[in-house]
Amino acid sequence: MTSSGSPAVNALRAEWIKLTTLRSLWITPLLALALTAGVTAAVGAALGGKDHNITDDPGAGDFYGLNFGQAALTCFGILLIGQEFNTRMIGTSLTAVPRRGRLYGAKLTLGALVGLAVGAVGTASAFAGYAASVPADWDGPAFVRTAVAGVLYQTLVVVLCLGTTAVLGNLTAAMGLLVPTLFLLSPLLGGVPGVRRVVQFLPDRAGQYALRYVDDPQIAYGHWTGLLIMALWTALAAYGGLRAMRRAK
Repeated sequence: MTSSGSPAVNALRAEWIKLTTLRSLWITPLLALALTAGVTAAVGAALGGKDHNITDDPGAGDFYGLNFGQAALTCFGILLIGQEFNTRMIGTSLTAVPRRGRLYGAKLTLGALVGLAVGAVGTASAFAGYAASVPADWDGPAFVRTAVAGVLYQTLVVVLCLGTTAVLGNLTAAMGLLVPTLFLLSPLLGGVPGVRRVVQFLPDRAGQYALRYVDDPQIAYGHWTGLLIMALWTALAAYGGLRAMRRAK
């Protein structure tokens, strides 16, 4: 029985089947949703009227849970391709889809679509959960920007991690690089005055600035520019992954 549709669609369909049949893949986006919305709602209920750090800038409260949810999204982006490297199943995938660019494109497309869906649902749920406890500012350009940035940020995280994993060609190496950088090194160095000028241009720092309502005079760019900086990092990682896939044996 032959499959219908273009080769690109068939490759994307095959990646979707892998996603829905491997528990380690489909459970991570669901975990990202639960953490992003759940932690935000819980923090809003517990600290919304007490912690000025999350009320003076509504974006800090609206996306508090994103700091936890993006951990699951990072793992998802890594697993989407890194799992095949570590289990040597990448050879089987290349046998089924000999054109490496097509295989890689299918993985990128699926990762971006899942990230977009998680971003949309997670952002809406986080806003609603936080607003249930803390009065929300639903008007003005700042709200629109942070809502759009919240969706795109989570999409970019997935693609960034997938591309970086393809460059490294190893799941363990990707976990060892991306997880500490995004969740330990970058946030910690962001608080060091001298180093902050450089760290602010890292993808996660730049992207998260787009989620804020309030301007920070210590940041050298605007909110939308921060999201653009993250998008450029992501495009670089995606292109590097493509080059690496074409050279892989």
